[in-house]
Amino acid sequence: MDEEYMRAKKNQNIGLCLSTFLFSIFLSASTWAAPNMTAASTNNLKVYLEQIIGNDSYRNYKNIEELQRVSAWIKEQMRLFGIPCQYQNYSVNSLGYRNVVCTLNAGHADKVIVGAHYDVFGEQQGADDNASGVAGVIETARILAQQKSQLTQNIEFVFYTLQEPPFFKTEQMGSYIHAKSVQTQKDQIQGVYILDMIGYFDEKLVQDYPVGLKWVYPNHANYIAAVSNVQSYDLGAKYCEEMRTLNRLECQRLVAPSFVSGMEFSDHLNYWKFDIPAVMITDTAFFRNKNYHTEKDTLKTLNIGKMANVIDGLVNNLMMPSGQ
Repeated sequence: MDEEYMRAKKNQNIGLCLSTFLFSIFLSASTWAAPNMTAASTNNLKVYLEQIIGNDSYRNYKNIEELQRVSAWIKEQMRLFGIPCQYQNYSVNSLGYRNVVCTLNAGHADKVIVGAHYDVFGEQQGADDNASGVAGVIETARILAQQKSQLTQNIEFVFYTLQEPPFFKTEQMGSYIHAKSVQTQKDQIQGVYILDMIGYFDEKLVQDYPVGLKWVYPNHANYIAAVSNVQSYDLGAKYCEEMRTLNRLECQRLVAPSFVSGMEFSDHLNYWKFDIPAVMITDTAFFRNKNYHTEKDTLKTLNIGKMANVIDGLVNNLMMPSGQ
């Protein structure tokens, strides 16, 4: 019996070391079940996507009028849900840009931030990047507004401008502006969930990865990913637990420092800079979607049903009692 125990213990330690080396952590199923809630609506998501994408203009940093149109539409849509919003205005090169910051106040001291960037790179629709994320945040807001009395923290929904080049990784990013503005509240911020590209899925073996990770993760591209640093471990863990409980779409986790290539490619990075826990929920962007930053990133390439699954997991996670 002792020999068998020691052999099992040795195998356990080997497994733990391997997981640490790869910065990958897989989690057990959740023991908490969310109450019955409204599911994300694919019809709503399609309407949101169409409104965000628009018709003839592209929401890039040069086209301020289109950015203003989209941000104004977001603010009005959130108002219809009973969630008030404010513009967070700032200037870059003497031009005006704005985030949209919306607060679902459930009467608590603590809060969670849910965000997505609404601008695009170049002249393209940006359906996956990142109309999908914006639509996901809006639908999350709609459902949670209906469950306001059951929330155990306030929810701040933030829609960022200027995430894309040439402003990416600069202090002109909308998410940097917002993260800096809330740094004094970080003790009350339970976490930040960034939705960046949540609509592209493929059952074929087309998935790529950063160097060193390919052999430990699936080759298929039919899952959602939760990307975090070590400080944000619990955020990704709880999200994937809820996805496993729903049992509709596979969830994979990656925990890694920001210097690992591909881990820092979104707005969560700016919250990390201020020591605020943040996780990116993503279809892994260019590691999967070859339409990334091209005119082929269109609405018809998205799987709206699986987008809804992603949102349901997030809603269930945000409804989880504090401390669970």
